[in-house]
Amino acid sequence: MADDHEHQTVPSDIALRVKALESVLVEKEMVDRAELDAVVDTYENRIGPRNGARVVARAWTDPVYKARLLANATEAIAELGYGGAQGEHMVVVENAPKVHNLVVCTLCSCYPWPTLGLPPVWYKSAGYRSRAVIDPRGVLREFGLEPPDDVEIRVWDSTAEIRYLVLPERPADTEHLTEAELAELVTRDSMIGVATVASPRTGDAA
Repeated sequence: MADDHEHQTVPSDIALRVKALESVLVEKEMVDRAELDAVVDTYENRIGPRNGARVVARAWTDPVYKARLLANATEAIAELGYGGAQGEHMVVVENAPKVHNLVVCTLCSCYPWPTLGLPPVWYKSAGYRSRAVIDPRGVLREFGLEPPDDVEIRVWDSTAEIRYLVLPERPADTEHLTEAELAELVTRDSMIGVATVASPRTGDAA
């Protein structure tokens, strides 16, 4: 894990303005907070992470692309049209039968926006940021994931300089699926490392 952080420790001026505007609009009943939360959820969980899911699916189906992705993630991801602010310096770490990777940002919430969209609330929480390093197995257990004792858990600390993306293991019984169909299986949480990708046949985690 990297120790050298250059984090933004306070919200940006834009973020503060957006929050203030949101509060005023809700207070004046011009927007519904539940509807606003639903829109945010859409970008956090469905629209945003689809970019990363396409990267994962391409790596699963194209060994040459996968090699490029693991060697230079920023360039390989850019090949699919994803890049820019918050995604300039990417590293992809691959899960394997005896290795499970987990991503955290211990000092704030550095996150690969171009591939995963908006960071989830729990990723930014103090509890996750501290416990993911101290007790990663306990954190995974709370997300419903319990790797066997002989599986090594590697925790990667995202920074302003480097943002990590997990390449999950491809689930069983997916040999017949197209790249687009595989991308539909990949979740945001599996690319952070708090979940695995479920087999379409059983619905169970890979």
